[in-house]
Amino acid sequence: MSLLELRDVEARYGPVKALQGVSLDVGEKDFVAVLGANGAGKTTTLRAVSGTVRRSGEVRFAGKKVRTPEGAARAGIAHVPEGRGTFAELSVWENLRLGAYTRRANLNEDAARVFGFFPRLQERRDQQAGTLSGGEQQMLALGRALMARPRLLLLDEPSLGLAPLVVKEIFETLVKLNEDEGTAVLVVEQNANIALASASRAYVLEVGRVVVEGASDELRANESVRRSYLGY
Repeated sequence: MSLLELRDVEARYGPVKALQGVSLDVGEKDFVAVLGANGAGKTTTLRAVSGTVRRSGEVRFAGKKVRTPEGAARAGIAHVPEGRGTFAELSVWENLRLGAYTRRANLNEDAARVFGFFPRLQERRDQQAGTLSGGEQQMLALGRALMARPRLLLLDEPSLGLAPLVVKEIFETLVKLNEDEGTAVLVVEQNANIALASASRAYVLEVGRVVVEGASDELRANESVRRSYLGY
């Protein structure tokens, strides 16, 4: 049984249908990428999983239906949205504490784990989140999600607006989380090269539909995927 299952999921924004029967799976300890151009439905797919958009079809996590954002969070799904969504006026430490709201946790122990992944956050523990660099804010958004000890991480365009070295560091951390701790990852990403290098499987969306799916190596060898998303 898959950890996450989407079956014939549709979603609308007013009269515009953003998803048109999307089905996908993420297994336990899986790392899956979702690729596609702007407007393909990638962000809406993540919102459908976390319950932040009205949708039809079926979304199941660990065999149970997911209906609301709170239900998704309590089930073990953490969503890092595009734009990071940090609380700019709060400190790094206050943002991290908010990430643990769904569980009774040893905050210091969990924060030490996050600081192990991102030492710069520890250096800026008392600094306002809004004064961090873009890369540091992305690290904080990911760190806040990790404070919930999720079984599944949803990430929306984590490379957006970041320098290549920071992007490399973010994805290396995601791979480490996946391989060493068994955290499942579902990442939406326009940088198809780094997404396919990190993920084991991928889906390609076009106008709200899955048009290609398979192992990352297979997609890198797919001529249409190479021309459209990999640039060669």
